[in-house]
Amino acid sequence: MKRLFISLAILAGISLSSCNDSFLEKTPVTDLTENNAFNSYDNFKAFMWPCYEMFTNNTIRTSLQGFGQDGQYKGDMAAGYFQQKYESGYNEFAYQTVASVASGNGWDFKSFIRRVNIMLSHIDNSSMTEAQKDHWRAVGYFFHSFWYMELIDRFGDVPWVDQVLQEDSPEAYGPRVDRKTVADKVLERLQWAEQNIGNFTSQDGDNTINQDCVRAVISRFGLREGTWRKYHELGDAEKYLQECVRASELLMAAYPTLYTGTDGQPGAGYGEMWTTEDLGQVPGIILYKSYVKDINPMGMSYIEHTSSHYVEMNQNTVDLYLMKNGKPILADGSGYHGNKDMYAVFRDRDPRLYHTVIPPYKVKSGKGDYPTWSYTDNPADREYIDIMGANESCSNPGVGMKRLPGQNWSASLVPEIPRLGTGAFVTCRSGYYVWKNWDNWETSFNNGNLNTADKPIFKIEEVLLNEAEAKFELGVFDQGVADKTINKLRDRAGVVKMVVADINDSFDPNRGKYYPKGNESGILVDPVLWEIRRERIIELMGEGFGIYDIRRWRMAPWFLNKPATGLWMSKEEAMKNNMTLYNPETGYSDGTDGSLTEGNLYLFNDPLKEGKGWLDKYYLYQVPTTEILLNPELEQNPGW
Repeated sequence: MKRLFISLAILAGISLSSCNDSFLEKTPVTDLTENNAFNSYDNFKAFMWPCYEMFTNNTIRTSLQGFGQDGQYKGDMAAGYFQQKYESGYNEFAYQTVASVASGNGWDFKSFIRRVNIMLSHIDNSSMTEAQKDHWRAVGYFFHSFWYMELIDRFGDVPWVDQVLQEDSPEAYGPRVDRKTVADKVLERLQWAEQNIGNFTSQDGDNTINQDCVRAVISRFGLREGTWRKYHELGDAEKYLQECVRASELLMAAYPTLYTGTDGQPGAGYGEMWTTEDLGQVPGIILYKSYVKDINPMGMSYIEHTSSHYVEMNQNTVDLYLMKNGKPILADGSGYHGNKDMYAVFRDRDPRLYHTVIPPYKVKSGKGDYPTWSYTDNPADREYIDIMGANESCSNPGVGMKRLPGQNWSASLVPEIPRLGTGAFVTCRSGYYVWKNWDNWETSFNNGNLNTADKPIFKIEEVLLNEAEAKFELGVFDQGVADKTINKLRDRAGVVKMVVADINDSFDPNRGKYYPKGNESGILVDPVLWEIRRERIIELMGEGFGIYDIRRWRMAPWFLNKPATGLWMSKEEAMKNNMTLYNPETGYSDGTDGSLTEGNLYLFNDPLKEGKGWLDKYYLYQVPTTEILLNPELEQNPGW
């Protein structure tokens, strides 16, 4: 049975004039007011339900709100892992098109923060028991801290608001508070919540905020703040990293099993995490967003079957995926089959690539109510159909998670991949079409509001990655840690285990760089740390963590200051598809001048040759100018 984040405020009938919340404005008008509505346990529960909308707030880059480029993919598009398929879809950070903002930009202390503070202010005078009071204070601290974790990441120093502010409150017009002071308060509140949150599942319901959720946020926040403080040279990183490890290990003990899936494909547990009807039955899920037909459906699978899906991967990101033997593509003995066609690029690669980008294939079209198909005479065309499983009937809805050949929302056949272009369904410019949420069982017939696959919010896979990275930063990462973290993920994916002793400076010739302040040439990342980070990028690909990660690592220039390219192609093929080619040795050409006979598809101009590229000011967001006009005590972030 699916459990929902359905607000109970409608049932409670609370109308609070002091909280201008659009959700509550839709509730029935009764004689309940702020002064008499906060009494029972259920009153507090009803009032706090709208805070679950925090997980779908579109100012958070890991948000589940919206489809594709406007939802969970947004953070990885900003990081340069993905891009939009249109010629105007270049990265705003790489090409310095980030607009100055007068309002918004995630600078929000009124909606969620105000709601939490209102609730907290009424706890002591309620009729609840002391244990119940502690529970709701802990839940309030959880949501307050989760939102502040995002505020700190965006702006650094921010005002600290822990009371209900009125228009004439002096605190509403104070200065920004030092980042460390705020971060310490966030950590203290999360620690208090962890120790005092109650076990009230029978009253709150399953799939609600509990101790494990608090620990998941401590794990995330500890790593995020600790590494930010280290690589941005702010000091006092170790405390946060140690808290990340402590919380992570408690969760690892509580969730020892990874989901291996039911579909039978390589890496099925990884792929099914985003295409499963009920994540409440899946091991390793700590909290999830539930979708139910006719109540709160979602459209992620549907949109990926249409021409409105704009998200594609570039060659730089594809090249990050390991071979199944655990080696980078350029490493000695990797067995990489080359990049001269998409079949070779995908051959013997980490199966997580197949669950993120549609593998190549080609079939013959047939006839019938639903399009039939048959194999071509070329055995290579069915290589990935055999791996992913054949879509025998092409019915809509069909069977299983991801099947080949694909079909669009109306069950029209996608006869081949790659499928270049920008107009027709299931097309992209790079050739690497992202389909993380695609499945065959959800009804998609021209209606995005039919999809019901649940989506994870907190899961043990992220915790394992947090643990591995934090342990390295603390100087205690070894083979034992690798086996408990990264190698559990690789075992599930079907990739050979990491052997720490084998990783040296030559392990990956294309190892990434980070850029300390004032160092424009960059420094190579430690080879073991690079493999830990690679695992994080691949495992969490398409979940929005990218823009957080490349900023806290100070690696944004390495990911963004390079041309975005696609498949390798001959000049003849490129001209047939009206595409431009790029070769790192000779530059780019449209093929008409004869200077380039083959190369990668050229998607966007080289940002550095354009005189653009990542700016250090992008590490922090701009404080909206209207906020500074309203409160002259606020100072702008550097460079804005």
